Amino acid sequence: MEALKRLHAPLAWVDGRWQRDVLLSVDAAGHWSEVTANMPAPPGAEVLAGPLIPSLVNAHSHAFQRAFVGLAERRDAGQDDFWSWRDRMYALALRISPQQLRAVASQLYAELLRGGYTQVCEFHYLHHPADLAHGGQAFDDELDMAWALTEAAQDAGIGLTLLPVVYTRSGFGATGLRPDQHRFEADADWVWRACQRIMAAGLPRVNAGVALHSLRGASAADMLRLHQQLGAAEVPIHIHVAEQTAEVADCVQATGKRPIQWLAEEGYLDARWQLVHATHAEPAEIEAVARSGAGIVICPGTEANLGDGLTDLPRWLSHGVPLTVGSDSQVTRGWVEELRWLEYGQRLALRQRNVAAAPGVQPSSAARLFDAAVSGGARAAGFAAWGLTPGARADALVLNREADGLRGLPDEALLDAVVFGGNGSPWQSVWVAGRARPWRAPERVGDAFEAAMRELWQSGS
Repeated sequence: MEALKRLHAPLAWVDGRWQRDVLLSVDAAGHWSEVTANMPAPPGAEVLAGPLIPSLVNAHSHAFQRAFVGLAERRDAGQDDFWSWRDRMYALALRISPQQLRAVASQLYAELLRGGYTQVCEFHYLHHPADLAHGGQAFDDELDMAWALTEAAQDAGIGLTLLPVVYTRSGFGATGLRPDQHRFEADADWVWRACQRIMAAGLPRVNAGVALHSLRGASAADMLRLHQQLGAAEVPIHIHVAEQTAEVADCVQATGKRPIQWLAEEGYLDARWQLVHATHAEPAEIEAVARSGAGIVICPGTEANLGDGLTDLPRWLSHGVPLTVGSDSQVTRGWVEELRWLEYGQRLALRQRNVAAAPGVQPSSAARLFDAAVSGGARAAGFAAWGLTPGARADALVLNREADGLRGLPDEALLDAVVFGGNGSPWQSVWVAGRARPWRAPERVGDAFEAAMRELWQSGS
């Protein structure tokens, strides 16, 4: 395709290192058609005002939970953990409407753009009307909640990988869902149909995959049916796994195996699979995932907020397992903080520094984690390529050399400072499909979000 636009970056992060005088051409589809270093700016090229780096994919998001941020940070009595948080979160899940979901997601997706993400993988399980279990009417279209998310992505200008979720039971051994989970019910046939419809809609910057909530939320029969439906289809497959020790114990009791062990030994895992959290993984399980080609999605901000624990990052890295990050419950909404806490959690646990670094290969912890997230994010979102490379969508971030933490630094230290030295947003601009996107959402988006929040929480519950 002939280039419609040319950008020139005096400095850009290409192929895992800083390179100078990088010329980037954008084709009519909004993808990079050329990325060439050591090339003076030709006439007519737009010269960028700061260093250029890839944006990241947010590989795990529950958009509706943006409306719950800040509302579960008190403990009045008893113990507070993931399970008590979940029960409180259901108060939101049980009543948010498609219109409110669009308002909340539009605000979130605008914030994610400011956080340096330009594609979001939406792990979507709010399928049905809030009052359907109490005699309410079904949606005119069973995908009304999903379409609300696609509309929000269009509002914000972010890319979206929509992942409808198989969810059929409340736990190991259960025959169905709890009353407060009725909105989630979807079997493998429903989810595959939804995936196909979303793909067929042909919406700009929207694609789809599938997901299973977890081994406790989807049975072996669900897993088999989805596997049969998908066949060899090249779509991403996501699943929550081994996030909580109680989940691991329940899985062992029910199946005789740990969750990741069960997935691996049943032969399901391949390069399409993304294991979300994978917090409590044994060395043998990590080795099995590495052999399968599957990837993992770590959500440090949410995992810290919920008290999940820390995964064995050094072992995942040493085995070359593809990994990336996600915002999950939305308590953090930028990848800088996710990568910072991915490393800092390990430093606190191991009482070491630069845990993610690979001396002799990549001595920068920030660079190793960033490059892993660029590559792993592509697969999580269902793309063959991501970053500043031909064929990838023309998404990128222009750094502001005058931002807190970046001013006065030598070029080679910039990425380290972005992750570990900054305070606030270090971007000058965010680009999606070859276009610079507005810094802030239109005022109508914020107004709609505030109105939705009043409607959802006016009772004070």
